[in-house]
Amino acid sequence: MAPRSPLPKVCIALGFADPAQLLAHALAEYASGERFLEFRLDYLPHPEDGLKVIRDFIAKNADCSVLATCRRHQNHGKYNGSIEEQVRILEGAVDAGARAVDVEVESAEAAYPRLEKLRTSSCLIISYHNYDGTPAMEPVLNRLMKFPAFAYKLVTTAKKPSDCQKVLALAKGRQRDPLVLLTMGDMGFPTRVLSPALGALYTYAAPNAAEGTAAGQVNAAQLRNLYRFDKFTKAAKIYGVIANPVRHSISPAVHNRAFQSKRLDAVYLPFLVQPVHLKDFMLLAAQMPVAGFSVTIPHKQKIIRYLDLVDPLARRIGAVNTVWKKAGRWRGTNTDVTGVTGPMSKKIRLPKSKVLIIGNGGAARGAAFALADAGAQVSITGRNPDRVRALAKICGATAVGRDQLKSMHFDALVHATPIGMHPHVEDCFFDDKVPADLVMDMVYNPLETALIHRAKDQGKEVILGLDMFLEQAAQQFTIWTGEAAPKPIMERAAREALGV
Repeated sequence: MAPRSPLPKVCIALGFADPAQLLAHALAEYASGERFLEFRLDYLPHPEDGLKVIRDFIAKNADCSVLATCRRHQNHGKYNGSIEEQVRILEGAVDAGARAVDVEVESAEAAYPRLEKLRTSSCLIISYHNYDGTPAMEPVLNRLMKFPAFAYKLVTTAKKPSDCQKVLALAKGRQRDPLVLLTMGDMGFPTRVLSPALGALYTYAAPNAAEGTAAGQVNAAQLRNLYRFDKFTKAAKIYGVIANPVRHSISPAVHNRAFQSKRLDAVYLPFLVQPVHLKDFMLLAAQMPVAGFSVTIPHKQKIIRYLDLVDPLARRIGAVNTVWKKAGRWRGTNTDVTGVTGPMSKKIRLPKSKVLIIGNGGAARGAAFALADAGAQVSITGRNPDRVRALAKICGATAVGRDQLKSMHFDALVHATPIGMHPHVEDCFFDDKVPADLVMDMVYNPLETALIHRAKDQGKEVILGLDMFLEQAAQQFTIWTGEAAPKPIMERAAREALGV
């Protein structure tokens, strides 16, 4: 194992163009309990102005570790000076009280002898940044380790899910080496949570009241409270949700809180997976390894081809929303089914009821089969008539054109499309009359969609998407863990995540 680091496990990246603003945010982060701050001196028009900021800050907060960085524009920083001037500024930062300095490998290769003072008087970090992708990591690390330093930082950009594994594999394979390992972008976010548990020295976070300095950063409160990055171990079971987009999902908040309440060594992460990368994600899932995951838009149907076993109902539906590994085999089911029928059966008698389903994707398929099996008379509509007719045919439903709806009425309708989902919260499938007495919207963010508001205004009874979400999430939790889901805790977490 690498020797214990004098630096805390999370570093708050502060990049501001005004010295007063830099100091104000540093003081605010310190007041919130943070003790490791990166001062991006290259963000200042005159980086030398940051030296006084460091000195003033350390004078009052000597127990806080400051990492000084002055990245040159040739390496995606903002500093336009020479390498000699860059080194001089960083030496001034150390004299002002900075405990650590970050120097790009390009600067080290050009002038390493000049870095001797930085190496002997501070924690010198030699860093590599790749904004175009993720190359083979071992040659990069060998390049960095030619220069004696306190630690080596490798930061790449994730172009596909397995790029995360490329970087994290270094943490597993080089545990005696002092490394900081990250991939940038939403696709690379899991590395920000997982790398410290796997042996990396620390991770980066954005400040609480401002944007971070790199794509994919979240604030430290989220890392600690939502993902509990410093609580789970390297043996933790990894779960997650695959989607595109994924950052809006409240699943991480709900499942991580549930794991915490049961004291499970587990973490649940958002995995951004584009349709062309589904196979690549399965490679990542096998290597990481991932124990199970939720599946949502747009992968519920295509995921089936990558599974070893699919339960009969999910196979008939042609859509899976829950995957887990057992005895080395990937298994899939569809908990959306009871997510729909459970809440609806509390409001109406489903057999022989007339139910309209809006949509033709994986969620709509689950609802159609579930309601048809429950004895409902199902009609389906949507924006793609051909797909609507195809779905109606396989589940014994009736295809209905949008123009026909004005003269029709249903006992209930289920909205199963992304229309109205954040950030397009004003969108609604219906322009005026909602043709049903009971309205269920699968969209849960926002809590009350434009459709739900319109239905309420017309005196309809409603079922929120959150009700369905919680029902299916509880089943997922039980499938994955074998334990009863803590439903009240999951609901509180969901409402907090939605801000209600």
